[in-house]
Amino acid sequence: MGLPEGPKGGATMELNPHLLRLMGQGRVFKDNQGRINSLAFHRSEDLMVTAGDDDSIHLYNLLSGSMEKVLMSKKHGVAHVAFTHHPQNVVYASRKGTEHLLRYLSLHDNQYVRYFRGHTARVTGITMSPKNDLFMSAAEDKEVRLWDLRVNACQGVVKCPAQPSAAFDEQGLVFAVAADSGIIKLYDVRSYDKGPFATFAIAELTNSANTFGSVSFSANGGRLLAVAGRSLFVLDAFEGTVMARHSTGGASGAPPYQASFSPDSQYVTSGCEDRVVRHWDTTTGLEVAEMTGHAGVPAVVAWAPRRLLLATACDALSMWVPNIQPQAPAPPPGPQRAGYLQQQQQHSKQPFHQQHLQPSKAY
Repeated sequence: MGLPEGPKGGATMELNPHLLRLMGQGRVFKDNQGRINSLAFHRSEDLMVTAGDDDSIHLYNLLSGSMEKVLMSKKHGVAHVAFTHHPQNVVYASRKGTEHLLRYLSLHDNQYVRYFRGHTARVTGITMSPKNDLFMSAAEDKEVRLWDLRVNACQGVVKCPAQPSAAFDEQGLVFAVAADSGIIKLYDVRSYDKGPFATFAIAELTNSANTFGSVSFSANGGRLLAVAGRSLFVLDAFEGTVMARHSTGGASGAPPYQASFSPDSQYVTSGCEDRVVRHWDTTTGLEVAEMTGHAGVPAVVAWAPRRLLLATACDALSMWVPNIQPQAPAPPPGPQRAGYLQQQQQHSKQPFHQQHLQPSKAY
């Protein structure tokens, strides 16, 4: 297998159906004692963090393909973990108790920097602005709250008719709020208090009991991905038209799985009820590849923003990378054989990024 060096230097690779079919499990981690409920990549560093139902936070280094740190939050639990812009700071939601706090944690020294109080019911999502210290939280109290990492006080509230999901676009200028009956509203970050500037409706979800599990923008800003129940909807982010619908299997009304756009915005990836990870083309709507290997349902899926690396999780965490290293030729006969075998052994000891990690094409 071969991993890229990243957008800061070296050749880059472009995703296509053939490359997706070559994706293999470069690393598998079985460090959690329960379900992994969320994961996040840092935007500019090769780091990934996971949160588990066993109250653990795991920090992984993508270049070495290794786990760097484990922190526990036994008293409060941990869910919906998200990196801030600092590579050693995260924000996460509590899973236990009745305070429903958001906690701003330094991974470096395991100390809390700040607490954010305001929600009166379980938090269901956290999303960080790509451009500044703003972040949003959505909760079962039917509110989306805007926060600033630098202050404790809530900066604004968007009231919703049902449990919402929310996400910033990649420019940090617009955010989407998805609530009941298939309605998605777009707000200008600078004037959200004036109401949405656009409202989209997914007709299939009108009067549906399925609430939105998540909503997200593609990296190029042209697509929206909305997850409701076990259905994925790809929308045109400017017109609101539904371009494709995909099913992840399971009963209607079942808890939704996390899905992800690929870094080039060309594909949507999600785990499915049959424990298969599937990729669909956002333009044609066709399934182009699938990956197997999970013992449980990979309900959490995310693409790394800087690498050709996909992370999927059930109770175990898998890092998928393109298996593109050509097969080594047979060792030569005679006295050259020993030197050849030694060379192959040295290659196998190279760091994870030199063996496997491929940089994604810059967009």
